[in-house]
Amino acid sequence: MAERASKGKGTSSLTGDTPMGPTGRPYHGFATPPELTSHGPARIIALCNQKGGVGKTTTTINLAASLAEYGRKVLAVDFDPQGALSAGLGIQTHDQPTVYDLLLDTKRDPRDAIVASSVENLDVLPANIDLSAAEVHLVNEVARETILARVLRHVAKDYDVILIDCQPSLGLLTVNALTASHGVLIPLECEFFALRGVALLIETIDKVRDRLNPAITLDGVLATMYDPRTLHSREVLERVVEAFGDDVLETVIGRTVKFPDASVSGMPITEFAPEHAAAQAYLRLARELVARGAVA
Repeated sequence: MAERASKGKGTSSLTGDTPMGPTGRPYHGFATPPELTSHGPARIIALCNQKGGVGKTTTTINLAASLAEYGRKVLAVDFDPQGALSAGLGIQTHDQPTVYDLLLDTKRDPRDAIVASSVENLDVLPANIDLSAAEVHLVNEVARETILARVLRHVAKDYDVILIDCQPSLGLLTVNALTASHGVLIPLECEFFALRGVALLIETIDKVRDRLNPAITLDGVLATMYDPRTLHSREVLERVVEAFGDDVLETVIGRTVKFPDASVSGMPITEFAPEHAAAQAYLRLARELVARGAVA
């Protein structure tokens, strides 16, 4: 899919024939990933940031849909009691088994709770407000940090990637998600207060790596809600690149009103407005993660 490098101030500039992206690095288009000849086992990625409103759910929905568009079989796990991912994909959670039921009864088949979305190749493990009681119920369980890992183990062979939309906290649910995951993707709003808490999140990931899941890696930091028209947004992105270097993904997600419009419609933006720049950005993110080896 053709992409054009923006020439607006703070978004990109041309050095010779090489376009420069908003992160200050050469802008790569990333090739369309080849089709897979077989599926599974899944690589599990947690989308995590303890600050709310940074684009975790939006990114989970649209990255999942983008990977599905490229032929990957994807399971999106709603692991936030607000249930925004489920609602954003038009999944009804009333009188429906959810991830909460699987946490309380790990012998239950997870396929009983998985729902097919309207997007081909994209399934959802939904959640609702019941999940808010999970930490209380799990606190006295043996190996309580590994319960989600045991749930996902039963279905990992059916998918190429499992994306976990974490709640905005660093509590037991988030630790479960990190323990179950092979990698972490950190959506980071281009705003100063969003940047402040990342050090604590990295510390939590390091503790999980040290004590529970030595294989977990940082798959990348994704700049979201970027507005090239504001000096503040450009300065924050510059500081993020200084702090995290090559861990910052080249793809940057801009701020747009199309995201809430798509959520209200229960569709990913790649279907709601496929030609919009935000839809193209998420398709590019999917290609970048495949190119980095984070996704098959």
